[in-house]
Amino acid sequence: MRDALEPFLRLDTREKDIQEFYAILALEPDDELEADADAQAIQFLADLDAYELLTLLSGEHDNRNALMEISAGAGGSEACDWASILFRMYSRWAENKGLKLEVLSETAGDVVGYRNIQFQLTGPYAYGFAKAEAGVHRLVRISPFDAAGRRHTSFAKVEVLPEVDATEVNINPAELKVETLRAGGAGGQHVNKTESAIRITHVPTGIVVQCQNERSQHKNRAAAMTVLAARLAEVSRLDDEARLNALKGATGPAEWGRQIRSYVMQPYTMVKDLRTRHETGNVQSVLDGEIDGFIEAYLKKPPGEDGYLDED
Repeated sequence: MRDALEPFLRLDTREKDIQEFYAILALEPDDELEADADAQAIQFLADLDAYELLTLLSGEHDNRNALMEISAGAGGSEACDWASILFRMYSRWAENKGLKLEVLSETAGDVVGYRNIQFQLTGPYAYGFAKAEAGVHRLVRISPFDAAGRRHTSFAKVEVLPEVDATEVNINPAELKVETLRAGGAGGQHVNKTESAIRITHVPTGIVVQCQNERSQHKNRAAAMTVLAARLAEVSRLDDEARLNALKGATGPAEWGRQIRSYVMQPYTMVKDLRTRHETGNVQSVLDGEIDGFIEAYLKKPPGEDGYLDED
């Protein structure tokens, strides 16, 4: 309990010190000391905002690492390119947050980008922050792959799961089909083309996971088992949620096809989250990884407000 209260107690002490500083300055004005007090106050407010955000990350799995997967929707090269743009966005965001990003597997598009790419984010509250990104992302732009210069709409689905240790999930080895294969296809910049990949199928559920980027077969298998454990844990959670919803008579829309966020580059520039109404006209900064505003708006969203809003 003391560890949990320590950040609050430190902030409380700092606030009292700053208030006392200003009280002294009111009696004995000093321009240099006042400038120092102002700087401390500004930093205090920034740290207070960061503390407030951390208090929202109290979910069961929020402090775990995250497993993310981006899958291109329909649309050929345009959709695959959009998946690669999203991956670049998350790579830059992770770097800014001090999170380690490691690609686990990828399937390159026929011409450009990714049909699918899966990666791990490691660091404090990786899942707590990244969970805000789960859903369908929509891009509207003049397609560089259209000789006529027409506007295209593309979709990509982002999945986010908390990393779960294989020992936390009951996995029967007899129910696993493990295959060793050489990473094939067009590959990509992250693919370890000279080593064997591991593909594991969980026969009862039909879940298939693959890892191809580690240098050793043993590491590939361990990474694949980590992904499988996370997916099985999610299946269990969704089953429990479905049973609860059946009892409550609750239903909800499928996420696929229901975008959480739109990135519009033509005929105007705007990124808008349809769950929170948070938006910005600086599309390029968002695609360069500046997505904290969207994540904070999602985390601060009142409980129970899970609906999708109109585009306009």
